[in-house]
Amino acid sequence: MRPGSGQGVAAAASGKPRHIEIQRSFYTPLVVVFVVVFLISNINATKGVEIGPFVLDGAFFLFPIAYVVGDVLSECFGFQATRRAIFLGFGCMILAVVSFYIAIYLPQASFYEGQDAFAATLGLVPQIVAASLAGYLVGQLLNSWTLVKIKARTGEKSMWARLIGSTIVGEFGDTLIFCTIAAPVIGIDSGGAFVNYVAVGFVWKTLIEVVLLPVTYSAIGWVKRREDY
Repeated sequence: MRPGSGQGVAAAASGKPRHIEIQRSFYTPLVVVFVVVFLISNINATKGVEIGPFVLDGAFFLFPIAYVVGDVLSECFGFQATRRAIFLGFGCMILAVVSFYIAIYLPQASFYEGQDAFAATLGLVPQIVAASLAGYLVGQLLNSWTLVKIKARTGEKSMWARLIGSTIVGEFGDTLIFCTIAAPVIGIDSGGAFVNYVAVGFVWKTLIEVVLLPVTYSAIGWVKRREDY
């Protein structure tokens, strides 16, 4: 019998209203941030951005947040809990894309003048969506799995090694899959250009994750202290 089930039966018998108690944990808000960042990234990425000599997309500043939160989830809550968050984000993105296309193809009102802008912003290129979804799913799963496997060998020691090691594996998987699917769409048609596309993306993302290592350390420590780790 579950703890507290006797009280539940008594409450039901008395006719009093009942509610399911919410367990207090930082897991839920972390998952919310994880999923929302992924959704926003796919919309922001439709805008090209030029900062000096660098050509980026409008989501370049968001992707590190997803991996930092993914590392916090993996380190603090384990692979199964993180996998649940990854699948939730994947499902929410599919729902968002389907909803965008339904809204685009619904007949516009006579007074609505933003149809072209709406379709241009939210009518995501199918290949880019597929690349983003596949890269996200594989990259995040590899990141979490690698971190947990390294932790199984090192215990609580050498957290820097598992954070960097998991980032290298996850970012490489993410970048390789995304670039392989997206390259033909954006006009990359030679082997050399493809290798450059993958290498630059992988090195850039990995370096950012290494730079943000103190942030990840602080976030993990903060969560562990408050979760009675």
